[in-house]
Amino acid sequence: MSATAEDLYHRYRFSVDDYLRMGEAGILGEEDRVELIDGEILSMPPIGTPHAGAVKRIANLFARRLGERVVLSVQDPIRIGDFSLPQPDIALLRPREDFYASAYPAPDDILLVVEVAESSVRYDRDKKLPLYAAAGIAESWLVDIPARKLMLYREPAADGYRAVAEAADLGRVTPAALPECAIDLRGLFG
Repeated sequence: MSATAEDLYHRYRFSVDDYLRMGEAGILGEEDRVELIDGEILSMPPIGTPHAGAVKRIANLFARRLGERVVLSVQDPIRIGDFSLPQPDIALLRPREDFYASAYPAPDDILLVVEVAESSVRYDRDKKLPLYAAAGIAESWLVDIPARKLMLYREPAADGYRAVAEAADLGRVTPAALPECAIDLRGLFG
């Protein structure tokens, strides 16, 4: 019986600390569009204008509506355990005096994660959202630009979110953790 490549080679799983050291050593730079998911360094597709516009629109609406009730994080890392440092498009974080300068936000700090997907719908839905659910992040939204819909994911469990629904009224979308803060996303898809 001969050995296969899989028998001879094993995939190395990078930790968050390994990944950060690569940045400090100049192996990975800020211009590299990568993120660490389950120990793998994955490249992210370029951001198209519909994606960028949706992120800006949502971030501006949240900033105006929520003010200082949250820390608004846009395309910044969040730490999920020892092997994942994803960069969601938007995260609403619990307020903290240091604005997370001393440590990356962890799942307990996160009220809502928003992923905007233009070319990455399947990846965001099938890889990142289950990661968020398994970590206990209470709510995630997926803006599906090609399908022109906003999907709401709630009730996290180890194998994914238990409650998944399309936003019925884009004129009034409410984060579960902030029921008094509905936002109007009717212009989201142009």
